[in-house]
Amino acid sequence: MVSAYAVWVMMTYLTNVWRLDLTHAAAIVNVFTGAATIMPIGMAFLVDAFMGDYWMLLLSSLAYSFVGDELLGNVYTTCPFLMSQATVVPTIQIALLNQTDARKKLWNCVGNFAVILLALIGSIALPYIKPWSVRFGIPAICTVLSTFLFICGSCKSCSCEPGSKNKVKDTKIFIRMVPMWMTFIICGVVISMGNTYFLEQAKNMNHKVGKLKVPLPIFKIFYDLVKDLFTKLYIEAKKIIPPNYLAPCGIIVAMLLSILCCITATKMETRRLDVIRRHCLHDKPIGKIPMSIFLLLPQYLLLGALDGISNFSIDYFLTDQFPASMKHYSRFFTNGAIGTGTMGSVLSVYVVGKVSESGGKPSRFQDTLNKSRLDNYYWTLTVLSSINLVLYILVALWYNKCEQSVHS
Repeated sequence: MVSAYAVWVMMTYLTNVWRLDLTHAAAIVNVFTGAATIMPIGMAFLVDAFMGDYWMLLLSSLAYSFVGDELLGNVYTTCPFLMSQATVVPTIQIALLNQTDARKKLWNCVGNFAVILLALIGSIALPYIKPWSVRFGIPAICTVLSTFLFICGSCKSCSCEPGSKNKVKDTKIFIRMVPMWMTFIICGVVISMGNTYFLEQAKNMNHKVGKLKVPLPIFKIFYDLVKDLFTKLYIEAKKIIPPNYLAPCGIIVAMLLSILCCITATKMETRRLDVIRRHCLHDKPIGKIPMSIFLLLPQYLLLGALDGISNFSIDYFLTDQFPASMKHYSRFFTNGAIGTGTMGSVLSVYVVGKVSESGGKPSRFQDTLNKSRLDNYYWTLTVLSSINLVLYILVALWYNKCEQSVHS
């Protein structure tokens, strides 16, 4: 979790320390984040079919520890670090499924305590540490310590042996779900803005509340709180909404939140650019903008709600529709859809930039945020999200018709 808070501000690190321009920094963050959520699908298969959870978890923990503190100093360590991120997630989830109820309750208690403690450390303490090497070194030390504790207690662990290989009938069911799965990708494109362009907008705005300077990771706390809240609201909705309507309704609500988030971000960026024009800050990329960062809070709250509802409703749909032999893969395919969208945002930025500069006009994406026109890009995402909602409804009707014909 401490690593997650450290990596969350990677955008500001790339623009401030590596001096990369806006689009290149966002591309690196989105490709890294997207790959880290797509790769667990393949890693989960390796765990299930060949290695077993214990050996994969041990291998990934060691990789995480060895390369974590070197990641930001040497770009060549990104690949093994990404591999370790991709293997830790599915291995832990599969391993916990094989624990006894008493152990699960213990892990839940420890996890709830860690969420509160580490969130405070990650969002409040880390940003005040100035050397980036130390800021990223602390999560690396925590990872080494946790790996040591895991090895010490591994003799009592309950490891899962490799399982048997996903059937031909199951594969056909999965292929039929692909068009539906693809409609979830746009949600990932919108979610990817949270730790890239939204952060860049906030970076040079007024961080002070009275005399207190608020660090950027404060947005992640609000984001996670709203995400958890809407996830719980969705769970409570099970008591009201029939099970067969729960997932489709949740997905539609998530797509509507995606549209609303893009509209809110557009209006906020238009206002920010207006302030920049009035104060002649176009050529001052590090000049302070006289606007509070909390003006960006509504779009972060909407983004957190989108993330919470979309993840849970997509996972609920996939778990319900996946064949029995593949149900434990549903969470990885849910994350994979969002991750594909995160990586797809790189393509969307490239296409929008090329289209906008046709006819000799300036591109919407310049070397600095103050010269760019993110408001127009957000409008483009609003239109794409609206089209995607219509497309989802059409695909859902087709999918439901196919299901009825199969059962009949």
